[in-house]
Amino acid sequence: MIDTAQIAALERKVAELSHQLALLEDAAAIRKLHHLYGYFIDKCLYEETVDLFADDGVVRFFGGIWKGKESVRRLYVGRFRKNFTGDHNGPVDGFLLDHMQMQDVIDVAHDRRTAKARVRVFMAAGRHADHGGPRQWWEGGLYENEYVREDGVWKISVLNYHPQWHADYETGWAHTRPSYLPFFEKTVADGEPTGPDEIDKSVWLWPQHDVLPFHNVHPVTGKPIAPQKRPR
Repeated sequence: MIDTAQIAALERKVAELSHQLALLEDAAAIRKLHHLYGYFIDKCLYEETVDLFADDGVVRFFGGIWKGKESVRRLYVGRFRKNFTGDHNGPVDGFLLDHMQMQDVIDVAHDRRTAKARVRVFMAAGRHADHGGPRQWWEGGLYENEYVREDGVWKISVLNYHPQWHADYETGWAHTRPSYLPFFEKTVADGEPTGPDEIDKSVWLWPQHDVLPFHNVHPVTGKPIAPQKRPR
């Protein structure tokens, strides 16, 4: 005799496990998406980088906010490609910018339409002495990104990169000068051709030290993760 209650319970369990598997597959796809972002940036593949973004994608970078895919293109193609590779979409001799992505914490929404991730980047960068150098430095930063699934494909919705520290290769981070790299101060409306649409004043750089807010709660207590505020 068919036990309809048992069948219904098994169907619910299969649906639950299928959903959990789908969430894991989504997290793997997002991890691949973000890690490929790092590989593309390494090799100055700026057109391919822009294609990773949703149409209404946003970039938050060095105190600037670029809104929409055309603004994102203005940053990667109009600024980075022109300045780093002479408008060549690919690597050039003597230019190093290796992004090592690690420690990714990915959380996919229950409806599988959006996701968030925190990722650490460790970067070795520089120019060879025969190609505009010598210059060599380290950089460490964090991403607190958002992603959206469009037509079954995961894309970057918000790329929120906050550099944490820089260090000249020769002297290290104990001697990093303040404002190692300047933040953006002018928008495209202010006459900066490749500038952002808005300015973000909340950014900071080593030797100042703070916490980039976590998108997730504490995994054990369930409480928001926030440092104790201290006076400066």
